[in-house]
Amino acid sequence: MDISRDEQRILHLLAQGGRIEVIKQHKKITETTCFTREGWRYGGLNLELFGKLKRRRAIASHKSGPYRITRRGLELVRSQLDNR
Repeated sequence: MDISRDEQRILHLLAQGGRIEVIKQHKKITETTCFTREGWRYGGLNLELFGKLKRRRAIASHKSGPYRITRRGLELVRSQLDNR
């Protein structure tokens, strides 16, 4: 299954140790923020892109923690030399 370039970028960040933190209001996600493993904020993530990754089961949250890449997400992401 092909994924878009934007989804590919986010999955690469997550595969290298990044995370996605969400802000909820009234049990609904209102804001998402993507962080690299160094703690830098990545601005290329919006709610629509977050929804696509979640629907494809490429990301998941465990015990109300930040969203991280899943095994399915690792299968979807294309390998590159800088991936760890």
